[in-house]
Amino acid sequence: MVSRSYSNLLDLASGEFPSSSFTRMTRQIPRIMTVAGIISDIDDDRSESVCSDISSSSVQHDRLIIVANQLPIKAHRKTDGSRGYTFSWDENSLLLQLKDGLGDEDIDVIYVGCLKEDIHPNEQDEVSQTLLETFKCVPTFLPPELFTRFYHGFCKQHLWPLFHYMLPLSPDLGGRFNRSLWQAYVSVNKIFADRIMEVINPEDDFVWIHDYHLMVLPTFLRKRFNRVKLGFFLHSPFPSSEIYKTLPVRDELLRALLNSDLIGFHTFDYARHFLSCCSRLLGISYESKRGYISLEYYGRTVTIKILPVGIHMNQLQSVLNLPETESKVSELVNQFQNQGKTMLLGVDDLDIFKGISLKLLAMEQLLIQHPEWQGKVVLVQIANPARGTGKDVKEVKTESYSTVKRINATFGRPGYDPVILIDEPLKFYERVAYYVVAECCLVTAVRDGMNLIPYEYVISRQGNERLDKVLGLQPSTPKKSMLVVSEFIGCSPSLSGAIRVNPWNIDAVADAMDCALELSEAEKQLRHEKHYKYVSSHDVGYWAHSFFQDLERTCKDHVRRRCWGIGFGLSFRVVALDLNFRKLSMEHIVSAYKRTTTRAILLDYDGTLMPQSSIDKSPSSKTIEMLNTLCRDKNNMVFVVSAKSRETLAEWFDDCDKLGLAAEHGCFLRLKRDEEWETCVQIEECGWKQNARPVMTLYTETTDGSTIEDKETAMVWSYEDADPDFGTCQAKELLDHLESVLANEPVTVKRGQSCVEVKPQGVSKGLVAKRLLTTMHDRGMIPDFVLCIGDDRSDEDMFEVITSSVASGELISPKAEVFACTVGNKPSKAKYYLDDTVEIGRLMQGLASVSEQSVNVFAFE
Repeated sequence: MVSRSYSNLLDLASGEFPSSSFTRMTRQIPRIMTVAGIISDIDDDRSESVCSDISSSSVQHDRLIIVANQLPIKAHRKTDGSRGYTFSWDENSLLLQLKDGLGDEDIDVIYVGCLKEDIHPNEQDEVSQTLLETFKCVPTFLPPELFTRFYHGFCKQHLWPLFHYMLPLSPDLGGRFNRSLWQAYVSVNKIFADRIMEVINPEDDFVWIHDYHLMVLPTFLRKRFNRVKLGFFLHSPFPSSEIYKTLPVRDELLRALLNSDLIGFHTFDYARHFLSCCSRLLGISYESKRGYISLEYYGRTVTIKILPVGIHMNQLQSVLNLPETESKVSELVNQFQNQGKTMLLGVDDLDIFKGISLKLLAMEQLLIQHPEWQGKVVLVQIANPARGTGKDVKEVKTESYSTVKRINATFGRPGYDPVILIDEPLKFYERVAYYVVAECCLVTAVRDGMNLIPYEYVISRQGNERLDKVLGLQPSTPKKSMLVVSEFIGCSPSLSGAIRVNPWNIDAVADAMDCALELSEAEKQLRHEKHYKYVSSHDVGYWAHSFFQDLERTCKDHVRRRCWGIGFGLSFRVVALDLNFRKLSMEHIVSAYKRTTTRAILLDYDGTLMPQSSIDKSPSSKTIEMLNTLCRDKNNMVFVVSAKSRETLAEWFDDCDKLGLAAEHGCFLRLKRDEEWETCVQIEECGWKQNARPVMTLYTETTDGSTIEDKETAMVWSYEDADPDFGTCQAKELLDHLESVLANEPVTVKRGQSCVEVKPQGVSKGLVAKRLLTTMHDRGMIPDFVLCIGDDRSDEDMFEVITSSVASGELISPKAEVFACTVGNKPSKAKYYLDDTVEIGRLMQGLASVSEQSVNVFAFE
């Protein structure tokens, strides 16, 4: 039964929760389905319930709940004097446009988000019912003061500047972190979770969350329903780890995002930064398999999606066909082309990251360096109103106006202004008309998540027959367009025919503008054709379909895994295990231990008995005492298996006279302290070390924090103290290098946990397991209890030998109690796991206590 408890998360919000009127309203909205044990609020007369209609359709179709800060709805108060509002779809909203890729016949879509209008609490119930019935929208109502602290506070003062690489080095440069604003952010995400709970069918519905406003929402939903099918797409940049880790709540946001099943980014750079943060801050590495990048997070696979969003082709083409567009294009042709002037176009929001002032300075430099363009080239800069408010917006506006005034005063003449700044809102068809006429589009943002302006420009330049006539083009004339785009915007990688620039380099931008004007017609046509082919085939529908397809693929294994939640507050996460893979129970193994009389115990050392993070790797006195207690039990044969040298192990475990030791991953083996070391495989001369050592030394010198361990039969290059990203990169290179150098030597080169190891062929920990079981068999001791614990990939060989021995029934009793256990919840050939070395120690102490009691009883008798 699913629990509705979320008291731990509520504590984070410091009392900033919805008002009682909001709570009453959410209880009155009918639910789409109910969860076992939760009473539904659906009216008794289901024939009149709008949700019964939605539910009936969801039986046949998948259903997707799209969640964003704002609904794709326009709300206007009625002007006829009557009470209430009129609502209509916002055709420019990405959330509405993406439905084209989902297919209305295949997927039912429900929207959850806020309205732009403030709705009085007395009208919220009626508005909610209207939007649900007519638009399948569930509005989220936020108290004005809470919304201000959430949106204008934490989102716009903290997250937005930081994600655009602006550090709060002073109060004027992005707001300093404010705990109360963070609590407001968490509160709003909690309110969104409550609204989603009103309509979700947790076993069947998919949820797609959009953008940085709702980054902790995945945790709230995952806590409510462990198997919720959850995707998240970030529409802004994701900063490098050096920038991101300055955020005081960095771990909370990362862990919240990892509670999603699929996380989407516009570019590989953004995804790479996110993965780097996961590695550096949480110690979670990623892998790429069959074209998909993914992370393992407590047994759950979190997939990373890299795909830039596209534009709505049908909408743009319909605007191109409007008579108003044709009329505006004709007006602009008369204003520019017929006057012998070439238009360069910029379309940007009036904020600090769009680089308007840098573009204006580049225009000024163009006119200085290339005076032949004076009187011929005009830069039309459309400045859309900024989405945020504050001192920085005013400064950008003031600087832009003063720069335009100076350029026009210097280079202008009667009938010619080099720069035209349009700061009043334009209708979409007017903007499209400027696209159609412009010879080149300039996007010089210093940081932008995606920016679809270049895409709109390319499609507009393709035009249609009616616009061709206005432009004086023949129907067979190939179309052309030119783009100058910043390297720091999300669309740049997909526009390979654009001239890419560093917007901070004014001279380079000016040269790019000149190049765009001077290129041959054939070159401009080829670049346009290349861009048009990409933009028209990768529209918003393609993007939405691809994302949803990957979300379905990622979530298909949910029903095959056992899930439960652990952790408190925003540290909550879900552990997901294969149905046959479970945590080792102390009660279970102790009970089996007591019932059995012939026991084989195999224990890895580093990462199992000893934490990997320990600087002093020698065993503690408590560990020595525990091992001796187990060895004194005549029913036990105990082995410690390690990658360490036999000299090191002999010194460390000198006080354990009955303990078996296996050194260098099983190359050397000793059954007891007084016996000689055996060699498990034939060891050739180690002449290969002369070739391997210089290579390892080279990588050690170039990788700060790395070391070389020269063993008797092996060599290990370790980078556990190096930078994790650089160390991993160097390890891959070293692996290839050593495999090439040692190709004809009788050794194998393998990656381990933060290391690369060269060892003799045929050596593995599986040999130790085989030898122990064979020795017991030769002595007439067929084990009825086998415990094998290890933490990394080298221990998988032991698990495999034990599993195969059980299956064959040769060395292990068919009725034996077998416990192959790995450390940490991860893919493994073992059937059990324990979380860490602390739990391993607790388990082994428990078994030692049982043995001690039996030894004492035997001595007393």
